[in-house]
Amino acid sequence: MILDKKFYERETVTVAKQLIGKTLTRKIRGKKLSGIITETEAYRGKDDLASHASTKMTERNKVMFGPVGMSYVYFTYGMYFMLNVVAKSKRQNAGAVLIRGIFPQEGIKTMVKKLSISVNIISCETIREADGLAMSSRNKNMTSEERLIAGEINKFMIKVKEIYKNKKIDKVPISIIDELNSLKNCKLEYFEIDNLSKHSSSLTDEGDRIFIACWIGKTRIIDNLALR
Repeated sequence: MILDKKFYERETVTVAKQLIGKTLTRKIRGKKLSGIITETEAYRGKDDLASHASTKMTERNKVMFGPVGMSYVYFTYGMYFMLNVVAKSKRQNAGAVLIRGIFPQEGIKTMVKKLSISVNIISCETIREADGLAMSSRNKNMTSEERLIAGEINKFMIKVKEIYKNKKIDKVPISIIDELNSLKNCKLEYFEIDNLSKHSSSLTDEGDRIFIACWIGKTRIIDNLALR
């Protein structure tokens, strides 16, 4: 849902607080970039000495005196581009909210490239429940019977890991795939051995991993396990 102008036609501090948790979205040449707003700063008008609209209207700050809901980028310290949105009540002469931080959601690779950020992505081990099933909110959608079947997934990955330890393999043995496919209500999508660093220079080479995806009833299970 796109926020309408009434949302911004309120006290600047109120808007700044309520923008936190909202999703900021932009499209660049058909690519969608988005992030959840995590930090904001409110700047009012003449009664806020920290605001560059505290004295008088100038070419650089006139947007803060204009219609609410207008976004603009303010260049400061000769190096930073600051995204703002005009927000003020009818009693205020000026006001805007600085979007100070977001938690990226979509288009992360594009963001990294545009900002020339050096990123080194590393993996971490999956948090598991007592039966070895990868922890996920989707687990609650399974029946008790389906949950027992899903609990076997980790056991199959461990089997492959034991084989790999004795002799390095690049494919999951057909016998194990057949055994997994024989499970009731289980529909396998993939069960593979791969090294993700082969596909992206930003990924640290941590060796081979097992990757699996399957459907248990109406619930899709995704999991992986390091073979190192």
